[in-house]
Amino acid sequence: MRSYRDLCGIARALDVVGERWALLVVRELLFGPKRFADLHRGLPGVSQNVLTQRLRDLEDSGVLARRRALPPASGQIYELTDRGRALEPVLLALGRWGGPMTPQPGSAEELSPDALIVALRTTFDPAAAGSLRGTVGLLLPGDAFLLTVDEDGLDAIRDDAPADATLTSTVRTVQDLVFDRRELDDAIRSEVVTVEGDLRLLRRLLAAFDDHREPVQ
Repeated sequence: MRSYRDLCGIARALDVVGERWALLVVRELLFGPKRFADLHRGLPGVSQNVLTQRLRDLEDSGVLARRRALPPASGQIYELTDRGRALEPVLLALGRWGGPMTPQPGSAEELSPDALIVALRTTFDPAAAGSLRGTVGLLLPGDAFLLTVDEDGLDAIRDDAPADATLTSTVRTVQDLVFDRRELDDAIRSEVVTVEGDLRLLRRLLAAFDDHREPVQ
């Protein structure tokens, strides 16, 4: 790997994660392990050769580890080490910093599932959420996340465990609901989402990502 050859801790960190795509690989692994094909699906702009090199570099640096999947799954998976997971607050801070910026021309119109969860965590407004507490399952095509709202804010893991409310949808529709203020009732009527469980909790959660909207009572 190339090096800045600078004693500063920032420079030494960038020696490890400053190469193009490196931090986005970490983003794709924040909520749980993935296979190579799943990583490439979440990062469609990177070639397989470059992705292979970034995974090798991050493994050599102790940011991620490679292991065999546990039965009934098969093949190799990649997962963050403790050192890699320590990058989570860095990525969330970058997401908050970069979120207000206008996307570059030609940017994708849809987030990857993991990028969506990062966006939810970086735009969650605890003040708007108020006393909201509970769990929401987010079932996306080929992926599932469990969102938990408590006194510490919004957390998420890759899991399809039972939840107080479950939203089955596409990434694009969740973006519409959260960031473009599409009404949940409209999405339900249009049959682009299905909801099970505590509908009131889900309404309140969807209202807690934009400080210009009034929390649902």
